[in-house]
Amino acid sequence: MKNLTIIFFVVVAILVGTAVNARADVRPNIVFILADDLGYGDLGCYGQKMIRTPNIDRLAAEGMRFTAHYSGHNVCAPARCVLMTGLHSGHAYIRENRQAKGFPEGQEPVPADYLKLPPTLKKLGYTLGGFGKWGLGPVGSTGDPLKQGFDRFFGYNCQAVAHNYYPTHLWDNDKQIALNNPKFAAHQKLPVDADPGDAAAYRGFIGKDYAPDLIARQAQQFIRDNKDRPFFLYFATTVPHLALQIPEDSLKEYAGTFAEKPYPGGRGYLPNFQPRAAYAAMITRMDREVGRLIDLVKELGLDDNTIFIFTSDNGPLYDELGGTDTDFFNSAAGFRGRKGSYYEGGFREPCIVRWKGRIAAASSSDRVTGFEDWLPTLAELAGARDATLQGIDGISFAPTLLGGKQEPRPFLYRESPGYDGQQCVRVDDWKAIRQHLNPGPRQQQIKAGDIELYDLARDPFETTDVAADHPDIVKKLADIMKAQHTRSEIWPIRALDGDAGK
Repeated sequence: MKNLTIIFFVVVAILVGTAVNARADVRPNIVFILADDLGYGDLGCYGQKMIRTPNIDRLAAEGMRFTAHYSGHNVCAPARCVLMTGLHSGHAYIRENRQAKGFPEGQEPVPADYLKLPPTLKKLGYTLGGFGKWGLGPVGSTGDPLKQGFDRFFGYNCQAVAHNYYPTHLWDNDKQIALNNPKFAAHQKLPVDADPGDAAAYRGFIGKDYAPDLIARQAQQFIRDNKDRPFFLYFATTVPHLALQIPEDSLKEYAGTFAEKPYPGGRGYLPNFQPRAAYAAMITRMDREVGRLIDLVKELGLDDNTIFIFTSDNGPLYDELGGTDTDFFNSAAGFRGRKGSYYEGGFREPCIVRWKGRIAAASSSDRVTGFEDWLPTLAELAGARDATLQGIDGISFAPTLLGGKQEPRPFLYRESPGYDGQQCVRVDDWKAIRQHLNPGPRQQQIKAGDIELYDLARDPFETTDVAADHPDIVKKLADIMKAQHTRSEIWPIRALDGDAGK
């Protein structure tokens, strides 16, 4: 009898151990939510007072909130390229927004087999779905998401088409599907005979099928379809990128809340009768969809094994462009600069990571991290630290997420040929910026600017250039800028590449 009892407990221990090991071998699902032009201060958990974001705030309360996370760029497509390759913007192929040549819609395509994140996850057994905005190559090109490792795509292939939330079509994998929306240009003014004070004058800029709703439903279905296997859901919403368009049921939540000045057009994008209410309502409706993803994962019993990530591709727009009023909402949280800038407001982004039971709830980190870090971080969180490809710029911050200690990031580098050409680098709390490196044809007489230096510990809003007081720091950061820039034949920077591109 004693021997039988011993055998019984040995068998139980083996079975329990096997179950635990099997559990450890299960790859976590990954839900990566990427907002579009959302500012650091547009969420309640980052200080927003007027716009309600309860579901994203819940992610922060149940996970880790980063205070120094940087997008890969200060505009859309190149930021996504950094995310998908693990290469910073001085090495990545896409370095600025540009329409593709020879295609009716879509952006400059990445080369064949160029993206690194999708194939890395596929080798680990993941099924990949992309929903929302792509921007890395037209359907049928080398940059088509289905040719770059994604198994499923639904949404906008082209960023320009995404300027309208009521488009005439979206893409379902490689097929264009028609929507029940009237055709109208995404950049226009009110008709000259329209009364800008009459709400009815703005009704021509809406339709029946609100694209974000359709995209969200397809993302939910992807989770249902893949609940029994590891999945990577890339939910790249277009919210709150212009134009300001929102269904009436969401607009009612904010209508009459703020003092309003109708936007009749004239500074890009579409007219809007209540632009402040529309901006707030768009973000709250996006937050609602985030909540639905969270609830669905829980309903399917996947909550303990699903990582949720929320961040944004670049900072908010300058005020009044397209009717926006980011100063009113303090969208940049006081940081200097907006979209297109390498001051903090242009590319420092909210970042929240939640993994129930693995990442401490209500925690925060001031570690400097960037979009290039997601590739090695996700691979490590998936239990495959050695699967990360060589030759990338990203550094895994999985140890930070899981409560460990890490050495500070050696540096974080960014560059852009756009907005007159810019470089920046951050080392610890020192931040260096160079501007006017690539002036346009009408501005070529402009001399490349000197390096500006800011101490973000003492001056987070970059109000005082201290370069003259710290020539040694300036030289150190200038050397990094020089070393990290590689010439691009497609996107040259004149001050760095000589006559290239003239």
